[in-house]
Amino acid sequence: MASQQTVNASWIEGKTCLITGATSGIGRAAAVDLGRMGAKLVLVGRNRALGEELVREIQRAGNREVELMVADLESQAQLRKLATDFLASGKPLHVLMNNAGVFNMKRRLTGDGLEQVFAVNHLAYFMLTMLLLDRIKESAPARIINVSSDLHQRATLNFADLGGERSYGGMSSYSQSKLANILFTYELARRLAGTGVTVNAVHPGAVATNLARNNGLTTMAWKLAGTFMKSPATGARTQVFLASAPEVEGVTGKYFIDSREARSSAESHDAAIARRLWEVSAQLTGLPAT
Repeated sequence: MASQQTVNASWIEGKTCLITGATSGIGRAAAVDLGRMGAKLVLVGRNRALGEELVREIQRAGNREVELMVADLESQAQLRKLATDFLASGKPLHVLMNNAGVFNMKRRLTGDGLEQVFAVNHLAYFMLTMLLLDRIKESAPARIINVSSDLHQRATLNFADLGGERSYGGMSSYSQSKLANILFTYELARRLAGTGVTVNAVHPGAVATNLARNNGLTTMAWKLAGTFMKSPATGARTQVFLASAPEVEGVTGKYFIDSREARSSAESHDAAIARRLWEVSAQLTGLPAT
């Protein structure tokens, strides 16, 4: 990994990178790696103590260009404040890594009355990206990276029940949100053609994070499952690659696994579904659909 970091440092060094879900799991691992490469980091997390600990770790490793912004991305008000505060800083934004995610076995609602998995895993990606998009364009060449999952392959979007009110399943809800990530990625890439901003999606693999453990998996079962999973550091490699590698400059509208382009599901390539999802997402977040 060290040799890859040395090669990639020429693009990412000195560039501003905002990472959501940065205080744990693959988001944390990506932040550490990009910090070592010399990126100027803006770390977004909801746990201030964990965030401040990570800031200190990255600073001790020699990168002083790192700051924490605290926000709970299930709250649209907090998303708006996060974007407003970042824009007020006047900083450019060369890399936006939409990484935060949740998995719920039982249906839960956000304070905005939305199903939590869809709200955090998709609508937060859409909303934060749209609120920051003008700054990203101004900073071009720039990159947007959406962390999805190969579980999207088993999903289809049910526009009549996106929030799972009629029928909810933990895996189906998560898979649907990950399909939404890829549909959003491809539609955004089409809309950003010629701007110098690229947008790609990534499958990190089965990674030993807290998503399942926080939903009732026993400690023993978690340890057993973890022996078959990637570490967060390994799982983060593809999103780090997309954020930093010179060789993906100009590559957009793609889906990556293990730092290579891969084929996503047939539904993920349906432009009509992508446009409909865009319109629904704009309505649910109170943003323009254009």
